[in-house]
Amino acid sequence: MKQLVAPYIEALKPYVPGKPIEALRRERGIEGEILKLASNENPLGPSPMALAAVPAALKEAHFYPDGAQLALRARLAEKLGVGVERVVAGNGSNELIELIIRAFCVPGDTAIVSEYAFAIYGICMQTHGVEFTRVPMRDPLTHDLAAMAEAVTEETRLVWIANPNNPTGTYNARAELVAFLDRLGERGVSPLVIVDEAYFECVDAEDFPDSIALHDRYEGLITLRTFSKGYGLAAFRVGYAVTASEEVAGYLHRIRAPFNVGRVAQAVALAALEDTPYLERSLAQIVAGKAQLLKLLADIGVDAIPSQTNFLFCRTPRPAAEVFDAMLDHGVIVRPLGGFGLPDGLRITIGLPEQNVRVADVLRQVLGR
Repeated sequence: MKQLVAPYIEALKPYVPGKPIEALRRERGIEGEILKLASNENPLGPSPMALAAVPAALKEAHFYPDGAQLALRARLAEKLGVGVERVVAGNGSNELIELIIRAFCVPGDTAIVSEYAFAIYGICMQTHGVEFTRVPMRDPLTHDLAAMAEAVTEETRLVWIANPNNPTGTYNARAELVAFLDRLGERGVSPLVIVDEAYFECVDAEDFPDSIALHDRYEGLITLRTFSKGYGLAAFRVGYAVTASEEVAGYLHRIRAPFNVGRVAQAVALAALEDTPYLERSLAQIVAGKAQLLKLLADIGVDAIPSQTNFLFCRTPRPAAEVFDAMLDHGVIVRPLGGFGLPDGLRITIGLPEQNVRVADVLRQVLGR
């Protein structure tokens, strides 16, 4: 079979998600409560208004969903102050990443991505035979947008910017992003620039850029967001893209599957958009939880990078995979980052207060602190 497989697929290492609770219980026979702080899920659970929309949507499960996603796209457009023609909904923002690559690249094309950026960008590009350059980060583990701008050539098709970044939790301020876009113009290069704001609802930094507000500066700008994090709807798989150009959105609509966002998923996302109190509670929980977990980690001698997400990145004194494995025996799942090229990196989702105490205590025991 190998002779039938494209060489870039043969060499592909698939994405490894956070370990499911069910898998840990099955593999190690743990009977007590398992704490999963590995996948940046919302510990508050789903938006109550979103859950309330499920029964009615289920009663219509025998009907295909609205293939145009019109009600959801129209409400998003209204909230964001953009034309509905510039909004594309997807089966999670991962699908939109794939659509962008499929629409605007062919095998052999080139792209730019930061070192230690979200791993899915590289995996999806390799899946489609797109070659890419990883630009080293600046300290502390933050995208070097100035260097990324200089790395772009006339042949570069795509530039990926996760802001804030996963798995480091760091962000680039508005002035940096504006300077990056302006520099592309000065150099006369015009790739599509995708700003992935999956953690937009988790941010509290005053100088964080809402990239949608910059769409008028650069027609090749695409903003990605999701309902998985701040809205607590990860299982429903709903993300969306907002494009500076209606033409770009049109190409994405042209190649997406006819019913790519399910009926129930559209209903819960639409309801969640109206649940402002839930979103406010989510942000308050993240801000308080970050401060708590940063202190708990500092108390056991573990340094974490300040974050604008719902997780913390920290370094371990021995390989993070070993630390992760030892924590599993205590019924706690975190995320080792060897797959991101950070063998001593550990990512811990911000939990509820008692969850933060538990994960820090287990880490203390495992490290012998």
